[in-house]
Amino acid sequence: LFRSLKAYLAQAEFCSEVSVGRFSSDTMKTLCQEESIKVPKGCKITIKSKMVEVTGKHGSLKRNFKHLPIELWLANGGKEVKARMYFAKSKQLSMLRSVCSHISNLFDGVQKKFEYKMRLVYAHFPINANIVNGGKTVEIRNFLGEKIVRTVHMLPGVTIEKSASTKDELVLLGTDIELTGRSAALIHQSCLVKDKDIRKFLDGIYVSSHGAKEE
Repeated sequence: LFRSLKAYLAQAEFCSEVSVGRFSSDTMKTLCQEESIKVPKGCKITIKSKMVEVTGKHGSLKRNFKHLPIELWLANGGKEVKARMYFAKSKQLSMLRSVCSHISNLFDGVQKKFEYKMRLVYAHFPINANIVNGGKTVEIRNFLGEKIVRTVHMLPGVTIEKSASTKDELVLLGTDIELTGRSAALIHQSCLVKDKDIRKFLDGIYVSSHGAKEE
């Protein structure tokens, strides 16, 4: 009786382990997984030791992927970029698609440039934005009636200008999507409402749209 009870308990423990996923597909490793992305016309790409450099009509961009445990190489005579990973779990495999997305953003940047549009939002005190230093710096005045001048410098390779068609709109342009997005974030964070109910005081400078610039 003791032996049969012990066997029953062991079987029940095994079933519970299967039910909670200890032996589920989440922990199983994939032997080999590949992702690929095609190189668009007008772009030149070089890969050396997971250092990727992309050149196009708007300049060149570099990106380092040495921190990732993947293989990265050019295939089909330089017309395709391939990324491969061995013995990875399902969450680790997601970095393959991420690498291809980063490289795709490099292609879009050197071909089209990225554009972030920001709107000046105010209820009573009009926000005044002046572009200085050849489009590399913006000065923000009269936010909530404050006398302080907020100065925001754009990150390298990013320029800012006022929209010609829309009132109270700023346009940021840059080849690097991360530097362009971070420049927009610096502008937004410079005009945050302090010590007031932000549901009521909605003044600030907000990103209204972003993406690759249309040709």
